[in-house]
Amino acid sequence: MMDAAGVDRAVVHPVMWDPDSNELAVEAARAYPDRFAIMGWVYLDQPAQRALLETWKSRPGMKGLRFYFSDPQSLTWPDDGNLDWVFPVAERLGIPVSLQAAAFLPRVGEIAERHPGLRLSVDHMGVPRATVGAEGAYRHLDQLIALAKHPNVAVKATGQAGYATDAYPFSSIHDALHRVFDAFGPQRMFWGTDITRMHCTWRQCVTLFTEELPWLKGADLDWVMGQAWCDWIGWDVGAA
Repeated sequence: MMDAAGVDRAVVHPVMWDPDSNELAVEAARAYPDRFAIMGWVYLDQPAQRALLETWKSRPGMKGLRFYFSDPQSLTWPDDGNLDWVFPVAERLGIPVSLQAAAFLPRVGEIAERHPGLRLSVDHMGVPRATVGAEGAYRHLDQLIALAKHPNVAVKATGQAGYATDAYPFSSIHDALHRVFDAFGPQRMFWGTDITRMHCTWRQCVTLFTEELPWLKGADLDWVMGQAWCDWIGWDVGAA
């Protein structure tokens, strides 16, 4: 499927509802090191797991951490203090952190200020879960754009086709994409798909960016379509 879509590499986000998902992703990265990297996770509410971060990036393909908050166990983490300990540790160890932070975007700015050496990325352009359209999906867009002033905050433009209210080429989301690009620039805006839940083809997820956005061209397009994200997480693609 990746070959058919013209996708050379993929960063895997293991699902938090499966306790074995990190290991499954590691096996994929071990088998195909030039094609898969990983943004994994730990149980933030289990102190015994904190020691895992000391050797986190020594695991095959493991480049960083990614947390989202949708199941009963993780839903309270942003507010109950369980999330807070990870930031100084990740900053010290040079581990990038991705957050599904739609519900607390202003706090991301506070975290970025307290930990200037920490690389933070906001998943899905800050779109709340189960929303579509400008008034639903992009109702926090101004809060997201306000984060652009922090040089250690970036944006993942993942899953955007799924928030459109129209068919391909999804013109209803082009303005939001353009606003985020103008704010963060090509080196802090990352293309992605969340392909397992998209209603369109993987190829359309690619061409939405490569063919349908007239303002995204040349070197800027190369950055957005992979080089910037690989640089952000430290995935060397020099041999590709």
